[in-house]
Amino acid sequence: MKTLIAVAVGAAFAGSAFAQSAPPAWHQGKGAKMSESKLAPHAGKMTETPASDIPISKLKLPRGFKAEVWATGTVGGRAMALSEDGKKVYLGTRGIGRVYEVSDDGSKRTVRVVVDKLTQPAVTFHKGSLYVFAIDKVLRYDGIASNPGAQGVDMTAKFDLPKEQHHNWKYIAFGPDGKLYVPFGAPCNICEPPSKEYAQIRRYNADGSGKQVIATGVRNTQGFDWHPKTREMWFTDHGRDWLGDNTPNDELNKITKPGGFYGFPYCHAQGIPDPDIKKADACKGVSMPQALMGPHAAVMGIKFYTGKMFPAEYQNIAFIARKGSWNRSKPNGFDVVTMHPGEGGKLTMKPFLTGFNEGKDSYKFWGRPAYIAQMPDGALLVSDEQMGAIYRISYSKPAAKK
Repeated sequence: MKTLIAVAVGAAFAGSAFAQSAPPAWHQGKGAKMSESKLAPHAGKMTETPASDIPISKLKLPRGFKAEVWATGTVGGRAMALSEDGKKVYLGTRGIGRVYEVSDDGSKRTVRVVVDKLTQPAVTFHKGSLYVFAIDKVLRYDGIASNPGAQGVDMTAKFDLPKEQHHNWKYIAFGPDGKLYVPFGAPCNICEPPSKEYAQIRRYNADGSGKQVIATGVRNTQGFDWHPKTREMWFTDHGRDWLGDNTPNDELNKITKPGGFYGFPYCHAQGIPDPDIKKADACKGVSMPQALMGPHAAVMGIKFYTGKMFPAEYQNIAFIARKGSWNRSKPNGFDVVTMHPGEGGKLTMKPFLTGFNEGKDSYKFWGRPAYIAQMPDGALLVSDEQMGAIYRISYSKPAAKK
């Protein structure tokens, strides 16, 4: 008996030691050429930043546009969802496990925590209800915009959630068809997913029924939206890490019909076969991206503009947040860009909101733009995950030059 106990205890300590020495998930796929690299994900700021400490004047926009601090106190805030009247904004988080509600009375904003201690919750708002989608839980808060005491209805059992956490943090939204769209990322940097339930985008009825997989081979989408005219769904996707500074690119993709395969893990960006997960004709049959968004730029939220405040050339144009790279020696991203269609439908990426990173060739960033939402008056909101703040982007026609 003592021998058995000793073996069990030894095994337990061995397992513990192994767990402690195991590299973090973001190390996975780090080949021999990158083995000495000191690159690592940037630590998030998990404390509140007052508005006076945010260098908003460093942000740069096209002429006529203005950026202002609209709300603070949303530590780690990411994707936003507006109530029907636009007077409340809800935000999910990743590292801190909270869902925030920001109330706007016109002259000031107040912030409260709706729920916390969740695993990387995302949010969306639909027909008076707030949907909260964590990795292992789904909650619905009915009538919460007018009833702060609304309790969450647990819908977890309806959604068949895979358990792995890595790349399983989400952006969720209801489409024009009234369906709830939910991604499930690959649980690795680069691998054959352990089961078919990963690296895909699904849609459901609002009650969790009618599950349908509409896209596969999607490594890690962190944002999607539907074109106002065509109703086609466009989504961003992060490229894999540890292949060097300049490859592969992040992607902007389009779903023209359900069932497309977008390449992961065999094919990246505009037809680059993976050197580690090999397959004959790796890129055959892959739905190629509509645009390349820059290597390791951490392309996040996308929003097609439909408001009336901005000049006409921005109507139906996609605004995309690029939170900023970590897996390259020189920074890329840390901005909001716009995507403009040109001849033959080719998209051109143009800078819109810049100034978050002060070092052109070095990491001297103070903010990381993550998501974009449109207000009823046509202004845009941009969440800054690093500062725990929301910025309002407005436009006034400049006075004519004399």
